[in-house]
Amino acid sequence: MAKRLKRRTGDPRLPGDLPPERLIDRILRVDQAGEYGAVQIYKGQLAILGGRKSAKPIRAMAEAEAEHLAAFDKLLAKRKVRPTALQPIWRVAGFALGAGTALLGERAAMACTVAVEEVIEDHYTKQIAALGEDEVELKATLAKFRQEEVEHGEEARRHDAEKAPGYRVLSAAIKTGSRLAIWLSERV
Repeated sequence: MAKRLKRRTGDPRLPGDLPPERLIDRILRVDQAGEYGAVQIYKGQLAILGGRKSAKPIRAMAEAEAEHLAAFDKLLAKRKVRPTALQPIWRVAGFALGAGTALLGERAAMACTVAVEEVIEDHYTKQIAALGEDEVELKATLAKFRQEEVEHGEEARRHDAEKAPGYRVLSAAIKTGSRLAIWLSERV
């Protein structure tokens, strides 16, 4: 009977693919940057909408993102991975995106959440698929956070995100910016 080989992170590798340790560094760096950006988006939204009773779901999502960020901060320290050098830019850009969408109204703020979470759900799904059986704990963390991001998007839809003025254009612009931020944070 043949012995089953366990798939390891980065297997199978093609020429030009990152070695497993660099892949893990990239995953941790970009995910910490993404959660940092999400915290900043919610800070911006709460700066505008925080006094309203309707901001309760935004506060709850902000708390979840802060927990995700704390988990990635610990993982960066534990694995000795540096954060992205772009963090100061994500601080300003995230806050501005959050405040800007909130200024457009509660539905636009929720539309921002839907757009970002759709990109992040896809991003986490790809990362989970890239991890092997040697990274069971990290895979479980990503799967848990991915599910929570899905729930944030569902919550935002329940609060009429898709009824925001210019929803399609707003969503497309935010998704493009999110994908660009991911690409840059993986590399810088």
